[in-house]
Amino acid sequence: MTFASFWNRTACCALLSLPCHWAAAQQSNTDTPKSEPPVAKEATETSPTRLPQTEILAYRAADGTIQTAQSPADWEARRREVLAGMEAIMGAMPGEEKRVPLDVRIDSEEDCGSYVRRLITYQSEPGSRVPAYLSIPKALLADNAKPAAAVLCLHPTDNSVGHKVVVGLGGKANRQYAAELAERGFVTLAPSYPLLANYQPDLEALGWTSGTLKAIWDNMRGIDLLQSLPYVRKESIGAIGHSLGGHNAVYTAVFDPRIRAIVSSCGLDSFLDYYGSVPSVWQLGSGWTSTRYMPRLAEYRGRLEEIPFDFHELIAALAPRPMLIVAPLHDSNFQHDSVDRVAATAKKVYQLHDAADRLQVEHPDCDHDFPEAMRLKAYKLFTDKL
Repeated sequence: MTFASFWNRTACCALLSLPCHWAAAQQSNTDTPKSEPPVAKEATETSPTRLPQTEILAYRAADGTIQTAQSPADWEARRREVLAGMEAIMGAMPGEEKRVPLDVRIDSEEDCGSYVRRLITYQSEPGSRVPAYLSIPKALLADNAKPAAAVLCLHPTDNSVGHKVVVGLGGKANRQYAAELAERGFVTLAPSYPLLANYQPDLEALGWTSGTLKAIWDNMRGIDLLQSLPYVRKESIGAIGHSLGGHNAVYTAVFDPRIRAIVSSCGLDSFLDYYGSVPSVWQLGSGWTSTRYMPRLAEYRGRLEEIPFDFHELIAALAPRPMLIVAPLHDSNFQHDSVDRVAATAKKVYQLHDAADRLQVEHPDCDHDFPEAMRLKAYKLFTDKL
């Protein structure tokens, strides 16, 4: 099966459908398609027993037996189980009741030389407007300009400036990827993450179980926005993020196949390895279990292997889409050797697609950072694949 034919089938089917890190929970200012989704189960349900993270090709057949996937079609059963596991923890993905008109409003516009940067808000659901920066290369605003690729640029944890950091307004080096991509001709959208800086939606009043799913939904509506723009090539959407933005990009791409290439910097390792599996980091309100992430994960303290999804499966669920993972050698938040194990496991599913080379891992010699050499690799990925 060709990538194009698989993609068309997968996109069609799916559209029917800590973390930044633990320290960020303690220090909030550190960096760190339309569908009918499956009904989410309560997080405490463990029947049927989750398939092991590392036995990535195992899937549950229609008769309940455990089989080994021999093709991408076989593995779709495992992928559906992973999505159901995500919803059991994050909450059920909304349906059409939340897909209201975007009602985009421009608050301000700045001339940034080769592109314009607009501070906008858009309505992601009834009663909630998302602040975002939309950066548009000036060449695309000319008459008869050809549409260009677009990239969803998801910011790291920053409780002071939030999404400003990725457009170069945060005063922190190596985070300005939305600005640099706009300079290279990409349309970029940088939405705020819930409960950081100036974006404080009332998750409970809006009906969200987790900040993670609220962010995913806001991002998906951001893609709706990008695809509505005449200067965006609708089939050429990527996602990039550092730290919080790194796993936010992965989560969103798992649910939304319109994202065709993904870059995650300092954004993940296995839940089994997170901060050495120290029980205190899994107490309710810490790291992954805080309100802006997934409080239900606290129920798995002491039994992390039962969490119904992990990054082995999430990265595998992105296959065969191009994926770059940046895992620095000295990142104290996410362990590079754990990332290698995650990628080695996920690559088996990429191999089912004859696409093993589309999953790349880089280990820069630095700490929790997104150095220029790695950003340039990310931009090349988008240039080549979108």
